Amino acid sequence: MSRRVFDLTKLDAKWTAIWKSQNTFLNPRRKIAPTKGKIYSTSMFPYPSGILHMGHLRVYTIADALARYYRMQGHHVINPMGWDAFGLPAENAAVERNVSPEKWTRLNIAKMKAQMELMFADFDWDREITTCDPDYYKWTQKLFLSMYKHGYAYRKKAEINWDPVDQTVLANEQVDSEGRSWRSGAIVEKKQLEQWFLGITKFANELNQDLEILDQWPDKVKAMQKNWIGQSVGAEIKFKVGDSEVFVYTTRPETLYSVQYLALAADHPFASIIAQADAELAKKYETGTKIPLEAVHPLTQEKIPVFVAPYVISSYGHGAVMGCPAHDQRDFEFWKNMGETEIVATVEPASGAKENEPFFEDGVMNAKSGLLAGLTCQEARAKIIEHLESEQIGKKQINYRLRDWLVSRQRYWGAPIPMVHCDRCGTVPVPDDQLPVLLPAVDKLLGKGGSPLAKIAEFVNVDCPSCGGAAKRDTDTMDTFVDSSWYLFRYLDSQNKQDIIDPKKVSPLMCVDQYLGGVEHAILHLLYVRFVSKFLSKIGYWDGSQTRGEPIKKLVSQGMVHGKTFSDPQTGKFLKPDEYEVGPENNVLVKETGEKALVSFEKMSKSKYNGADPGECIERHGADATRAHILFQAPIEDVLNWEESKIVGVERWLNKVLSVADVLNGRIGSEIKTKPTEEYSDAEISIHNETQQLLASITDSFARSLSMNTVISDYMKYTNKLYGELNNPDVSTEVLYLYYLDLLKAMSPVAPGVCEEANEVLHPWKAESVLAADWPQPQPLIAATIPYTVMVNGKMRFIYPGPEGLTNNKEECIAKVIATPDGQKWIGDRKIKKVILKPSTIVFIVEG
Repeated sequence: MSRRVFDLTKLDAKWTAIWKSQNTFLNPRRKIAPTKGKIYSTSMFPYPSGILHMGHLRVYTIADALARYYRMQGHHVINPMGWDAFGLPAENAAVERNVSPEKWTRLNIAKMKAQMELMFADFDWDREITTCDPDYYKWTQKLFLSMYKHGYAYRKKAEINWDPVDQTVLANEQVDSEGRSWRSGAIVEKKQLEQWFLGITKFANELNQDLEILDQWPDKVKAMQKNWIGQSVGAEIKFKVGDSEVFVYTTRPETLYSVQYLALAADHPFASIIAQADAELAKKYETGTKIPLEAVHPLTQEKIPVFVAPYVISSYGHGAVMGCPAHDQRDFEFWKNMGETEIVATVEPASGAKENEPFFEDGVMNAKSGLLAGLTCQEARAKIIEHLESEQIGKKQINYRLRDWLVSRQRYWGAPIPMVHCDRCGTVPVPDDQLPVLLPAVDKLLGKGGSPLAKIAEFVNVDCPSCGGAAKRDTDTMDTFVDSSWYLFRYLDSQNKQDIIDPKKVSPLMCVDQYLGGVEHAILHLLYVRFVSKFLSKIGYWDGSQTRGEPIKKLVSQGMVHGKTFSDPQTGKFLKPDEYEVGPENNVLVKETGEKALVSFEKMSKSKYNGADPGECIERHGADATRAHILFQAPIEDVLNWEESKIVGVERWLNKVLSVADVLNGRIGSEIKTKPTEEYSDAEISIHNETQQLLASITDSFARSLSMNTVISDYMKYTNKLYGELNNPDVSTEVLYLYYLDLLKAMSPVAPGVCEEANEVLHPWKAESVLAADWPQPQPLIAATIPYTVMVNGKMRFIYPGPEGLTNNKEECIAKVIATPDGQKWIGDRKIKKVILKPSTIVFIVEG
């Protein structure tokens, strides 16, 4: 069968123009009022960095296909889009390009929005928000002031993480395990600065405990958050130091009899006092040193030395730890570095301990452990806490590794912190009627170093809102994660001019039913979103009582997109496109040496020369082929190894879909009759059963499993089934048309342009858009038929096609056979004397 080849790339502009002319964004289904409840399904909004990358294409294709499916099911779908528009990259780019950050950002938003249209992304653009718009950051500032009012925002001098390259403060979460900045990669320095914090630790218990109700979140993400929150159960113990006291927190209070020293953080009050008196000694704090203090052991009353140790941080516990070299790895290493060798072990393995060797696991308490001797570590923990509480020298304590959120940034391109500093009144919040505190317009930035806002006198100098006297604005801007911590709420009330959100409008629409985004946001963004959501629920901005203030029911974390990467086998250097060539047998060779290049898939980056532009792919293959290909290549949660060359298989399939429409168009008239399933031939029953099984699988993938790669596979199987039956004389056009139309409906969330084109080719006289159709519901399977030989008075009279197992029910079998035209002809109303039933034969003996 010859078939026409369609140019998929020409469909994009045609159908985009038609959909836009209908004023339905890119989806005619929007004209139909929903009949079912809301589904708030959205993806993490992008940073407008310039152009969309393949990771964006992947997540937005998934989000768009799901939103289209939900709309076809009749749901009120909320699928908005916005722009995470503030941030350091825009500021750095503005410095490099000698332009304003706003101009650079707005230009990028326009480019990325155009790319989203190219990929047929059907977003709720009437809900669009941009975080650098004053109409948005006015309410970010109001959120900050609400936290200040309720005691969740405060300013203090603290040791901070300073990025020496980007010259800004970083939150703890923005420093990796090697002590490097998450953006610049520079080794982070420590400084003391007055900074603004948000009290996320006040919700530490809820943030930790409520992970248990997030049963539709990936276990990996929940584990990462639980680890970051870092809940630990231990004891707070009091040590006397001179006439004062030092409190320590430990998760292993049973090792108290092994304590050989106390260690303080460098900025512990005692360490600071000594540093003021002895500058030379203070210089040793960085590597650790003994200081002229002694502590008294709370149980033995023995005196023990006190050290300043670099591994002790002031923000955890009380900035002091009890040193047990025998039972803690860090204590042991520090003790050795201080030149000490003797250790006091009170816990040993059941098999017995070796003399003067540390043991860091749980075990059995030995004779040196006083009142705990003979107990297991677990038993000893409970007993020692009970004893400490009875003697009033300690108590049970729950601690968290989570620290309060440092939000001050010494940058220009962010939401200004809405506070004023007055010599007479102190720190004064900006009144609501003076919001937003606008960023001053600039043509360009002068470069990095300190807060750019501090250099703009007309911004800094202001009247105090309290006394009216001369004052100065706070010149820091907020961490951009503050902007993205509440945008899911603002989407639902994006035009509100009176407040952050209207609780009556927002509460019925929260929570987010499905949130899509990369696992790299598991800690920072998602933890902050949960914190702010719980805060907004607590102060009455939305009713989060049903979900304990949790804002997201289901989280879908898609894998990254990796690009094909070529490197020199000798040097390991990544090869540029002009440094390799395709040789015999499709081997990739290094031009300079002729050697076979190493091939791998790596995270896409400019330095690896393995990036891919979604726009260029769409231009070469069309939006639908690109969308289907990126869904087909891997399960959502897996890393996707992008190979554009493999898209040819998807193109062949889409052309086959259009070819079926082309063939059927020549066979059907303007009116299509429906053929009863009772009259289906065996071939038609086979079509029905196979397509309905595939449709059920497709529906399940959209509704439950989100197995989008198998959706494409099922589409292909469905298409091949219909295509293979086009010339079967036992298959009617009516049946082919019916199941083909269902295929187009089911395909439309993924390939809307191809489906619209196929619908037009199929019946050009019809104006209805296939995208406006309801989702095709899978129908029950039709039992397979087998031929039954019907004999009457010893002679074979006719063949009855009936369901398998018909002869198992005598009454039903007789009734069905006699009811047929042949049954009436050969038996009719004659008296039946006997019926003999066999698996494939029915024998009637009747009176003559």
